[in-house]
Amino acid sequence: MNTVTLHTHHSYVALIELNRPDAKNAISLQLLAELQEKIQEVKRNKARVLVITGVGDSFCSGADLKERKSMSDLQVKQFLKNINLCFSDLANLSIPTIAAINGFAFGGGLELALSCDIRYASEAAQMGLTETKLGIIPGAGGTQRLSRIVGESTALEWIFSGKKLSGKEAMVRGLVSQVFSPDSLKESSLALAREISESAPIAVSAAKKAVRRGLELPMESALEWERLCYFETIGTKDRLEALQAFAEKRKPNFKGE
Repeated sequence: MNTVTLHTHHSYVALIELNRPDAKNAISLQLLAELQEKIQEVKRNKARVLVITGVGDSFCSGADLKERKSMSDLQVKQFLKNINLCFSDLANLSIPTIAAINGFAFGGGLELALSCDIRYASEAAQMGLTETKLGIIPGAGGTQRLSRIVGESTALEWIFSGKKLSGKEAMVRGLVSQVFSPDSLKESSLALAREISESAPIAVSAAKKAVRRGLELPMESALEWERLCYFETIGTKDRLEALQAFAEKRKPNFKGE
């Protein structure tokens, strides 16, 4: 049985669902391999936006600790390498990514969400980097990505204490963008994805690249980087289509060209 599924919505929206509800969508060796495979498939297809969520009452509860207990130290190190590669592939996708956090998102589960560009959460969601309660630290990008999102002091507070946050608290502290009822989270996330998919895809990718790289640069260099990313859109057919659509008072039909 597959533990990760990939579907297409509204032509250009890809939906990945973690499908181990009985195990709270914990990251097993099989799930990690299938997630990596689906991310590569998204790279190859024509998706303009990716949404990731979980089946059941959990987004992803983290590593499968039952499976982890049987692993040797060497196997744990290999797992850590593989999960970092997987999450980095997700973070480095050129298209926007949205995590729809529908329930528990602890440890590696929150690190998966942190690898996405945008995080929406359910009112029923609980999340946190709880690794210190297990004698380890976040090892799939959590120490680095969380601190860049909520700031060093807040990230250290949460990581040191293994703090668990509700969806609403996570929104107040800037970890998630919006919180929805459990019944409307998935559709709200897909609605945002559909809206993004109707924008010019080359421009959206250029904007993502401008923001991501720009955050690592001094302001003067970042503004120059933004200008270079802008240049990528000037010669596109989509830019001409937008101008034509404006003149004709119609909605543009972007082709990603």
